Amino acid sequence: MRKPIITLLSDFGLKDPYVAEMKAVILSICREALIIDISHEVEKFNVRMGAFLLAQAAPYFPKGTIHVAVVDPGVGTSRRAIITETKRSLYVGPDNGLLMLAAENDGIRHIYEISNPKYMLRRASRTFHGRDIFSPAAAYLATGVAPYIFGPEIHDPVKPSFSSPRVHDGVIFGEIIHVDGFGNLITNISEELLESAGISEGVSLSVQLGEKHLKIGLASSYGDVEVNTPLAIIGGTGFLEISVNRGNASGILGARVGFPVRVKKIVDG
Repeated sequence: MRKPIITLLSDFGLKDPYVAEMKAVILSICREALIIDISHEVEKFNVRMGAFLLAQAAPYFPKGTIHVAVVDPGVGTSRRAIITETKRSLYVGPDNGLLMLAAENDGIRHIYEISNPKYMLRRASRTFHGRDIFSPAAAYLATGVAPYIFGPEIHDPVKPSFSSPRVHDGVIFGEIIHVDGFGNLITNISEELLESAGISEGVSLSVQLGEKHLKIGLASSYGDVEVNTPLAIIGGTGFLEISVNRGNASGILGARVGFPVRVKKIVDG
């Protein structure tokens, strides 16, 4: 029998014992669980960053995976704890938009509020629902408890506030939605949107990044340009990235999440 897979994503970091406590609770309820860390280095309280990372990683896990995500600045308030059941997976976490990007990509079937105390730790704290509510819920799901047992179905989840790119007069307007560990600037401009604007590999681009203006090519690899030279590339996320070969684009270009990006094809002649 295949072991149930539970993933964890949070903004807890690894300095404190919080992640270990979540894993301990899961394994105390479901010792057979295979626990995979997606990331615990989400920027503190940055729900949008957490939602993006979860949505990027989730499709590569097997069907039936249980994803626990905790970036929860509203912990202890009236925000709900939820289980989102999709066509492929189960998502457990706060109702603050964190789960919805990944869940909508999967195809949402049902969303349930976690309110049944039977499936929480006996004394749930006001500040650590990752350990006391979300981890037990995931572990009980892994043992076969049906999602609807945890509480009533809801139909009004909080949606993430991601802006959508747009095209006007041949210019694509987007923004930086993530900066990875290499300093690559990941935009919300998809490969499909670029193609619809007639932009493909080898094309020269005019890119306005905040106050900076760049003339760069859409490369097929980082090595297409000299070391420390900026380039544009479709990264592993499927979105346009502004990078620097063997350099940190965020540091060199002074850009961060939320910076506006304008992209236009340079037409010779």
